[in-house]
Amino acid sequence: MRSRGYDARMVKRWGRALASGAAASLVVGALAGCGITIPADPDGTLERVSGGVLEAGVTPNPPHAETGGTHPTGTEPALVTSFAESIGARVEWTEGSEEQLVGLLEAGELDLVIGGISDATPWVDRAAVTRSYAQAVQPDGSTAGLVMLAPLGENAFLTALERHLDAETAVAQ
Repeated sequence: MRSRGYDARMVKRWGRALASGAAASLVVGALAGCGITIPADPDGTLERVSGGVLEAGVTPNPPHAETGGTHPTGTEPALVTSFAESIGARVEWTEGSEEQLVGLLEAGELDLVIGGISDATPWVDRAAVTRSYAQAVQPDGSTAGLVMLAPLGENAFLTALERHLDAETAVAQ
């Protein structure tokens, strides 16, 4: 008799699990039918810059990013340029302080900010931060991860950038 009670509870649990799974499948199917893709860019950054112009901000921080010539140089400008080429874009550079560049990023005037920015950046509330793609020695001798900044919520753009950084930095290692 006890086994029937146990079996009834198991059947009820399985029934709920199947119903939950079916409901989840219906939601995913409905969203797919609506043309919603994940990750998405609410402002269309990846679509806009692909085949167009990638507006990049750079703050000087040698050896990661150096300014003064016709175009920024260093490891980060090279990564940004190769990312732009991978999506058929060309880069237009804006030089400034991190604060100025983050303001332009928030205003939608920039798509990306670089300049030896560490993973301990204070800009996490105002910009999307890539995963660390390299380690750098800090002035105090410690190491920190290097990141780039992108517009908040532009997850398709951020994902494409991180995939590129992963591929490029894996080759360099």
